[in-house]
Amino acid sequence: MCLGIPGQIVDVVDHEHHIAKVDVSGVRRNVNVALLATGPDAVEVGDWVLIHVGFAMSKIDEEEALATREFLERLGNPYEQELDELRASSIE
Repeated sequence: MCLGIPGQIVDVVDHEHHIAKVDVSGVRRNVNVALLATGPDAVEVGDWVLIHVGFAMSKIDEEEALATREFLERLGNPYEQELDELRASSIE
């Protein structure tokens, strides 16, 4: 199962290629933020994003991020599997 999961941007590691380090429930991984690099939804450190397959798909507010994470945590195993896959992934 592939879920869209909320994460908070903690660092921009490659401005040229739009790669940011994102914290998802304590798991930190690089994700591509190119879709949200410019315009009214441009993201920066501290912003929350919805992540799917290594890409930040949309900018969300903290309230929505926390509510989504709470819901996903209640799913149990599917969310844990998604976190395991995130731990094993790598975007350089």
